Amino acid sequence: MAKRMNINADMGEGYGHYDIGNDDAILKIVKSVNVACGQHAGDATVMRDVCLKAKANGVSVGAHPGFNDVWGFGRRQIRMNADDLEYLVAYQLGALAGMAAYAGVKVTHVKPHGALNNMCAVDKDYARAVGRAIKVVDPSLYYLALSGTEMEKAAIDLGVPLSREAFIDRLYEDDGNLRSRVHADSMIRDPKVASERVVRMVLDGEIISVNGKKMPTRFDSLCVHGDEPSAIAVASACCEALRAAGVELVTLPEMMAG
Repeated sequence: MAKRMNINADMGEGYGHYDIGNDDAILKIVKSVNVACGQHAGDATVMRDVCLKAKANGVSVGAHPGFNDVWGFGRRQIRMNADDLEYLVAYQLGALAGMAAYAGVKVTHVKPHGALNNMCAVDKDYARAVGRAIKVVDPSLYYLALSGTEMEKAAIDLGVPLSREAFIDRLYEDDGNLRSRVHADSMIRDPKVASERVVRMVLDGEIISVNGKKMPTRFDSLCVHGDEPSAIAVASACCEALRAAGVELVTLPEMMAG
């Protein structure tokens, strides 16, 4: 049986007249997108435009909620009450759902952004806060959770649809967590390295850590960061390599439907 995989990208992270990343080009490569919801980046017009373009390209749309931190692009950790975090995430899910309605598309999943994603991976209260927001706002949404983390556990415990994620363009530590961006080598920007790595990940079902440790990992979707200057080259090379290896690339709902 041929393998299938979903490739997703974070986007819609411009603001007003400012663009970050080449959304138009990425939308022609990946099959799912995670759209910034107005807190770390994005605004109503940007959200609507990305949803319209995603629909035109047959790409599924997910919410990419983050901390209220435009200056830090949502990559600074913020410690807050878990209930307040839940409402902050719910607020962002509602915002994207409204803009998606203008495009005639339905939001299919939720993936926390940046520092929020990193904190949810190890903090049970934060992970469950995001899960509760999903369950209240739209219990049909997939919780796109970093595989093997507190997010995955929260989705299972709360009965929220779960989709597991890994990263094409990020290095992993030996404990299975992403290598911090404080390290210069945390991102993989070489298309050749990334494409060879992603084929191995999908065909072998494992992630190789920064120190060469093999970690069998279950994942349904692989992310490439749309805001990186290397995003187009990396995403293109990875998708071409996967197709050459006999892997069918599908939207996240198609992936989860089996």
